[in-house]
Amino acid sequence: MQKVTQFLGDAKAELKKVTWPSRKQATASTFVVIFIVFVMAIYFGIIDFGLAKLIKFILG
Repeated sequence: MQKVTQFLGDAKAELKKVTWPSRKQATASTFVVIFIVFVMAIYFGIIDFGLAKLIKFILG
């Protein structure tokens, strides 16, 4: 049990050293990630659609 307590204490100390982003930075980064995910989803959807059509064409 002492190792667990020591680990939690060390983790808490390390978290105090972290430089956390501001709310503005976090919001901006979140929107960038959402945008990139949206673009990639469209890209992979188009690729999937095209490959499905190609396979149907090849297989008859």
